Amino acid sequence: MADKKTLGLVMIVKNEERCLEKCLKAVRNLVDEIYITDTGSTDNTVEIAKKFNAHISYFEWINDFAAARNFSLEQSRCDWNLVLDADEYLIEGKRKDIEKFLGGEKAIGVVGRIDVYKEDDGELSKSKVFIPRIIPKGVKYRGAIHEQIDSELSRYQLPLIFDHDGYLQDGKGERNLAILLEELKSNKNDPYILYQIAKTLWLLKRFEEADEYFSEFYKSSKKIKADYRRIGITSYIYNLSELNKNDEAIKLIENEKNNLKDSADFYFACGIFYMKAVLSDINKYINYFPEIEKSYLKCLQIGENKNSDGVVGCGSFKAAYNLGVFYEVTGNSLKAREYYGLAGRQGYAPARERLKTLK
Repeated sequence: MADKKTLGLVMIVKNEERCLEKCLKAVRNLVDEIYITDTGSTDNTVEIAKKFNAHISYFEWINDFAAARNFSLEQSRCDWNLVLDADEYLIEGKRKDIEKFLGGEKAIGVVGRIDVYKEDDGELSKSKVFIPRIIPKGVKYRGAIHEQIDSELSRYQLPLIFDHDGYLQDGKGERNLAILLEELKSNKNDPYILYQIAKTLWLLKRFEEADEYFSEFYKSSKKIKADYRRIGITSYIYNLSELNKNDEAIKLIENEKNNLKDSADFYFACGIFYMKAVLSDINKYINYFPEIEKSYLKCLQIGENKNSDGVVGCGSFKAAYNLGVFYEVTGNSLKAREYYGLAGRQGYAPARERLKTLK
């Protein structure tokens, strides 16, 4: 009988006393060993790690996440390594669920992550991403920021889900942007770096600056099949809408609607865009008014895709709620109640409140 393979938890940390204990408590029964590399903490991060019998190492921060990740991986003696950040918490999955994967051929294990973030109106929303995080010993990372696994090994989706609350914390956007801009100097036409810069600027609400990088990303990503292209195009639509570049957004949507016909996130962005365009100049864009309804109905037709990245609700309760709003403001209270009811039954509290008002 083959020896049982070992799994190490490998992390780089800095000033993570807010969340490290929660992270380690959730994952300790999944792994055999814990390896923590500290990059300059001044709080109780290291003391918390020691409580979990972690192997502690130190790395001088040089604005390069891949370098730090690779150093931390070198500390592990395990056959496989789970790479996590301190603000990620295991919520689904146990060791028995991945034993077959760990005992098989070398591959890259992909896990699910639920990102929590705050909307402009203060509402908390969630998006899901699927990211490669369990890697065999010897595999490394590349990329100074938003680092990626440098391996052609096959990807295999595992039944592990993590919560992530890092996007609720301030200050990381500007830090990430500086590293990305530096990395772009030696990778001027890299679509992934251009995408990350554009999206970072968009999230920082620096829409004019983001527009330039979205444009370059779009030009350089025509042949890219990766999921980030779809997310980038969806974000590009939102950014063009913020700048009232409606004609450019319409052209972008027309160019991509066949490529993204199965994406609820894409059609949700279209619904938002068409609404804003009509309100910005009703005489010019009135012909696009029916596209608002069509876009959200398309979202519901596509539904929630549990196996691809996207904002939770774009294929269900968020689209249903926006349809309710559309029908309410156009005087169709019967359909408004129907779609508010649908969103409410799916647990969306704002829809239940609107339904009470209509009744």
